[in-house]
Amino acid sequence: MQRPGNDESRPSTVPEGIPLLDEEARLPKNDPPELLIITGMSGAGRSRTAAALEDLDWYVVDNLPPRMLAALARMMTPGEGGVHRLAAVVDVRSREFFAELVSVLDQLRVQGTDYRIVFLDAADEELVRRYESVRRPHPLQGDGRLLDGIHEERQLLAHLRRRADVLIDTSTLSVHDLARKVREVVAGEPDRPLRLTVVSFGFKYGLPLDADHVVDVRFLTNPYWVSELRHLTGTDEPVRDYVLGQDGATQFADRYVEAIAPVLDGYIDELKPFVTIAVGCTGGKHRSVAMAEAIAQRLRDRGQSVRTLHRDMGRE
Repeated sequence: MQRPGNDESRPSTVPEGIPLLDEEARLPKNDPPELLIITGMSGAGRSRTAAALEDLDWYVVDNLPPRMLAALARMMTPGEGGVHRLAAVVDVRSREFFAELVSVLDQLRVQGTDYRIVFLDAADEELVRRYESVRRPHPLQGDGRLLDGIHEERQLLAHLRRRADVLIDTSTLSVHDLARKVREVVAGEPDRPLRLTVVSFGFKYGLPLDADHVVDVRFLTNPYWVSELRHLTGTDEPVRDYVLGQDGATQFADRYVEAIAPVLDGYIDELKPFVTIAVGCTGGKHRSVAMAEAIAQRLRDRGQSVRTLHRDMGRE
């Protein structure tokens, strides 16, 4: 078998064979940058769309002058560590600069920058209702009626509406429905799983301010009054066995997790990604810590993403 270094068509290398290894090596693939142009009728949900994309870790720029699009697109980088998913909200608020948008979009195509246009629309009567509810003028209304501004905006945006890759009519959508639509149609992502935090605390130090659910385990006998356990915490095996070994303790943890399961499913439907369950006892050192760990483990066994936090442990 001929060694790579003996091939007269290849220059000799030290160590031999490196060029062949370089040719055969496969570089990791990076996802190409994604650019979204968010536009559409004022009052149709552009801000909510931008917020939904931010929740999905997109870099969002609102009310961007169109001429800045090309420069911003050049700053995008593939893969991790940079801006590779960019959403720019461009609309008639940029006033005279908005007229440049079509030529800028054509320029991006020439430069080889791929993008998608997401157009938000709604029926005139719905737009009127929304503007009247917030008591703000339409950006193109001037001294005329609200409908005058809406009709002028429709004429200005007609060409963009025809060029749109994604058209979303928000006339009958709630803010949550729109967010779901953005996740599914625009970002191509399903609902994110819940991120649960089970935090133990002591009632004598006050309730956690961010608690969505509060569990009181002061019905269990306090290990504090057992001299061998007083200096330990709920993370220590003797205390854990003492707390969970009491009548009804494990049944309480089991039934609590069963009871809260449909609630967690509802949070997913309502796009609430972060949930805090607070488990409290008197001092936050023994019973609440052991029970918080037990509840967290049962939630993990059900496939939930859970972290535990013991707020008041060691405070005494």
